Amino acid sequence: MPRFSIIVPSHGVAGRLSLALDSVLAQSFGDFELIPVCDGPDCAAAAVVAGYAERDCRVAPVHSPPAAGPAGARNAGARTAIGEWLLFLDGDDVLVPGALAALDARLGETGDVDVLHFEHERTPWWVGEPTNPAAPLLARAPGGAFSPEQAPELTGVQLPAWSAAYRRAFLAERQLAFPDGHFTDVGFGGLVALSAERMAVLRQVVVRHLLRRQGSRLGLPGEHHFELLDQAELVLTRAAAQGLSGERFAALFEQLFGAVLKTAAHPRRLPRGRRAFFRRASGLYRRHCPAGFRVPGGSLGVQHRLLAKGAYAAFRALRGANQAAARLASGVPRPRGGLRTRLRYRIQLRRRLDPNLAVYCAYWGRGYLCNPAAIHAKARELAPHLRSVFLVEADQAHTVPKDVEYAVIGSRAYWDVLARATYLVNNANFADAVVKREGSVHLSTQHGTPLKKMGADQSTYPVVAAATGSFAKLLARVDRWDYNLTSNRHSTEMWESAYPSAHEPLEYGYPRNDVYYTADAADVARVRRELGVPEGKKALLYAPTHRDYATGFETSLDLEALCEEIGDEYVVLLRAHYFYDQGGARGTGRIIDVTGHRSSEDVCLAADALITDYSSIMFDYANLDRPIVVYADDWDVYRELRGVYFDLMEAPPGRVARTPGELAAVFRDGSWADGEAKALRAAFRERFCQFDDGQAAERVVRRVLLGEPPEAIPPVIPLAERIPAPAATTLVRN
Repeated sequence: MPRFSIIVPSHGVAGRLSLALDSVLAQSFGDFELIPVCDGPDCAAAAVVAGYAERDCRVAPVHSPPAAGPAGARNAGARTAIGEWLLFLDGDDVLVPGALAALDARLGETGDVDVLHFEHERTPWWVGEPTNPAAPLLARAPGGAFSPEQAPELTGVQLPAWSAAYRRAFLAERQLAFPDGHFTDVGFGGLVALSAERMAVLRQVVVRHLLRRQGSRLGLPGEHHFELLDQAELVLTRAAAQGLSGERFAALFEQLFGAVLKTAAHPRRLPRGRRAFFRRASGLYRRHCPAGFRVPGGSLGVQHRLLAKGAYAAFRALRGANQAAARLASGVPRPRGGLRTRLRYRIQLRRRLDPNLAVYCAYWGRGYLCNPAAIHAKARELAPHLRSVFLVEADQAHTVPKDVEYAVIGSRAYWDVLARATYLVNNANFADAVVKREGSVHLSTQHGTPLKKMGADQSTYPVVAAATGSFAKLLARVDRWDYNLTSNRHSTEMWESAYPSAHEPLEYGYPRNDVYYTADAADVARVRRELGVPEGKKALLYAPTHRDYATGFETSLDLEALCEEIGDEYVVLLRAHYFYDQGGARGTGRIIDVTGHRSSEDVCLAADALITDYSSIMFDYANLDRPIVVYADDWDVYRELRGVYFDLMEAPPGRVARTPGELAAVFRDGSWADGEAKALRAAFRERFCQFDDGQAAERVVRRVLLGEPPEAIPPVIPLAERIPAPAATTLVRN
């Protein structure tokens, strides 16, 4: 029997789940079993957990349907547990280093207790100053093992379930489980405290809990707040039947109704039914109020008295006088432009959403490009009933295909379709003034796999943060997303940190990369002709990334000198970052400037190999299973000033060169395409080409635009079964 069974529900936290699991498996005390609870075998979390279970026999996943909620997930884990002690860890939590060793040592000191409460930290989502709310409560408890009568303030309802260890035999003997519904921690904690005979505390932080930027799910508006009253009634009824002492009952009553009053007074938690909530709470208060109960002082005491009397009108006047003014102040964001444009937008916002209108935008209006264009094309095939409008800047309107409807950014048509579209698809973000209407569906497709820090994670890098602008505005734009597309699990996890919000990640792959599996040899030959690649030559795509600390397009690599050194069989396709697409050609002779070519996918298809530094193009190009060489002449500077999510030098997609001489050498000696380069590329593809299989656009259209259930979406084809588009030339070592 292991010492600890650690149960980790994973619903909605696939992006952060690995942090929780890693924190457990890294513990110095190893006598435990780890029980992740997944929604089902096909969910994103199950795929994460499967890898851990393969590597460590202590990981024993179980399944619980999402409809069962947190209570069902925890109970499912507890039923399979065989450890002496149970710990419940949310997917947003981590065990601090040495946590299990500290718990084991403390339990050895206290002897046979039923529950051991411990401290926890609540860490703000931006990694700000943590708080330790349990410390003041536990500080008043006796030093050794004690009975609940000795610590009446430890009622169990103020501490989350993941702030204690529970003796499994005690829970089984008393038939204690998490009550169904929301606020299950309140019910479970109260019932545990009422049933326990011996308790102890550990005045040490064991769990670190991440406070999500969007707040707890329990804090969202909705009728689920009535279930707080269900949990309070459950605990108070059990306490009354048990004949709890006056001091313990008074503490329990005060703590429960402190939570009830906080909900009753909150302006957003109960948009409807606040009077009914108050009326029921008032009846519960009068029915269970202990004789001689002394209400707290100050404003809270006034609320207690009003609740006891059922004086809803007075209670509302006390706490809600400014609600109408707050709603007025929030107003409707105003688009830039003249008064006539703003008024028109406001009017359009009052009209019903058009259920068949979809709006697309890519790279802030640079044209018909990237994931939005690929989704648009597939939607015309699978959802022809939709009217699809692409948004572009005026100077890019000529680049839109003739059979694609478009609207110029800033025009009346632009604001009209944004106001009424049900579906909004973007690989960046829509303007700040765009209103997220109820019933609309916003899909963020992203436009690359993150190596460099993104979003909120840029805040600690001064050069990047200065260029990013207001992070508050950035996150307000992120809050409009309903779905966020990802092409690999690395991205899923990094987007969770970079763009913290309530959107759902879609692990469907990038639609723009579908062409890497659907194109054939004729397509490759056609693109090479269009780009001017001489027949029989090997085309090396050189695609460096943007550097925030540099001005303009700069590269320390002399491409003409490189061509001279590596031989006549090669030409170089130069593709600068799109920030530097000024329309002029930089290439001469064997250097072909393809920066202005509309499609990066076409350019990748044409290339026999890729040379890049830290550009995300490497993740897309890897789908082609062609050689990649990393030219990392300033990696240390880039990593320090820009920030990165992983060390590319430790896990490159192929050979790495640090100097022009080293780069030329890997092409002269053929090592750019040898067995070792292939092995590095295979590992890279395994990690970063997980969901790109040629069917990403179809999955997105079916799920987002057609509303098909997740189980009806085509599964991802295994990497080993995919056939990438063929290269134009045979790569052999010379």
